[in-house]
Amino acid sequence: MKKQYHAEFADEACVSDWLGLVNMVADDFPGLVIADYTETLLKNIARQTALCVKDNGNIVGILLFSPNQHCLSCMAVHPQYRRQGVASALISEMLRLMPDVDISVTTYREGDEKGIAPRALYQRFNFVPEELCMEFDYPVQRFVLHRFRKN
Repeated sequence: MKKQYHAEFADEACVSDWLGLVNMVADDFPGLVIADYTETLLKNIARQTALCVKDNGNIVGILLFSPNQHCLSCMAVHPQYRRQGVASALISEMLRLMPDVDISVTTYREGDEKGIAPRALYQRFNFVPEELCMEFDYPVQRFVLHRFRKN
């Protein structure tokens, strides 16, 4: 039976474990500067826009989002917990917290090996691929979940 994971708000006690996970997967994030990221994390914790999934008290998944920008800013899952529902739990909670708005995320382009799993995940949540762009001199693609409908 597959374990059910639940996302929760991160707090300052999570910072060390959170950064440990970020360091573990840092190669998946072009342009990542840990010092800048730490500052961003602390701001997001204070704003309650930092979500995590824990297993036995250990952080196994993380997500930062922006209700102002209507975007998923950063998400990572511990390699041993991938394809087990951790990312889905994070996205589901973010969607619950940002109802009735379009939400965007950038991820790797089609053909990039690093993009296979995240692109499939976003498409399962009905995000659609849109424009190609560059972030930190790396080719990415913007995906959008179109939820806002004008009457």
